[in-house]
Order: sequence, then structure tokens, then C-alpha cells
Amino acid sequence: MAPTIGELRERFQALTTALKESSQSPLEASLHFCQEFCQVLVEHASRWKTDEDPLPLLEVYTVAILSFAKAASCLSSECENVPLLLEKLSLSCAELLLLLPQHVPGALWEEFQSSMKLAHSLLQESGSTQLCLLSVLAQQDGVWANTTLSSILSNQIPQTEQVHEFLELEGPTLLNMRIKHLIKVDSIDKAAVLAKMCSEYPGYEGKGNFKQTYLLCICMTKSQEQLMEEV
Repeated sequence: MAPTIGELRERFQALTTALKESSQSPLEASLHFCQEFCQVLVEHASRWKTDEDPLPLLEVYTVAILSFAKAASCLSSECENVPLLLEKLSLSCAELLLLLPQHVPGALWEEFQSSMKLAHSLLQESGSTQLCLLSVLAQQDGVWANTTLSSILSNQIPQTEQVHEFLELEGPTLLNMRIKHLIKVDSIDKAAVLAKMCSEYPGYEGKGNFKQTYLLCICMTKSQEQLMEEV
């Protein structure tokens, strides 16, 4: 695995060097960089399957996101592909993280944490906030390790203030992804508890379809009578 990751770093570095030395207009050079970047990423990521080898893929995404962040200051603000690619990278990586086994080897998680911290900082300098979601995950000891989240999913609901603090930190996009993942792995009861918490949080009014998702979970787990009571 190591030589492949080393090779990936070198290829991204070569793309960044070519971007800096390009004689094309900033917009053309940025479009070309994004196209080549995607090609390299797909080529490397396709060596593993998400459900079979998520850990090597996490390393690929970690290297890719940090490499892109390091090149960000040279990319044209007129290039629409830059924010689109960053958002896609961030969401794909977050989806992968939610699939990971409970325990990620310490060195790999630490590499992810330090890389996201640096990447987020570099992108903020360029005025981009697309890595906020991964930055939140990187602040924790693991994807599902947050103590407030663990309590909510165990139906041992913490104090309201603590719950609100957690929901504010995570944001609606990440929480929606968590709920969808829980539904996908048949943890409907846990998804329902989390969706209910989100639907009752005043800060999420009009954000995310948490109430609908909660009712959907109830439909999947409870009787018609219980559902009518909820409605």
C-alpha cells in the first residue's frame, strides 16, 4: 500500500507544479488541473472497493484533499469546478468515514486529523469553507466516538444544552448523512432517535427533512396506531 500512496502524492505534486508553471490563462490552467486531478484520483481509488477496503481508500482521500488544498491558492476563483470538486471530495470522504469499522488504526486516524486540520486552514485562507464537515469529524477521536452522540444512539438522552451543542457543532448535512447511514445498516431505532433530536432542535428549522425522516423511521418500526399517535 505504501508505494501506491507515495506515487499518488508525487502525481498530485506534479499536477500542482504544472499548474504553477502553466502558460495557459488562470481559468484554463485551473480547469485542466481539476480534470487531471479527478483522473488521478479515480485511477488510484478504483484499486479498492469501498465495502471491502475502506482504510486504504481513506488514505487515498486524505492525500487527495490535502494535495488539493495545497494547490488551492493557485486556482482561479472563476473556475466553477474548484468548489464543486472540493464539495464532492468532502462528501465522498465523509460517506466513506461513516462506513469505517469502529476502530481505525491510530496512525491512520492521526494522519487524517492532522491533514484535515492543515487542509481546512489552507482553504480558509482562500475563502473556502467546504472542508468544515471533515474538519468537525477530524476533531473527534473517531467517526462515531462522540460521547453525546453515543448517549443519543443508546437512548440515554443527555441534557438539552449538551445535545444542542453537539447538533450545532455537527451541522445538518453531516447529521443527515449519519441518519441515512444508520437506516442503510438497519439501525432504524437509532436513526429515529437522532432524527427526532434534530427535528426538535430550533436551530435546524427549515434545514434538512428531519421530521419526515423521523416519521419514515417510525413507519418502518412501529404499528399503525403508534404512527398515528406520532402524527
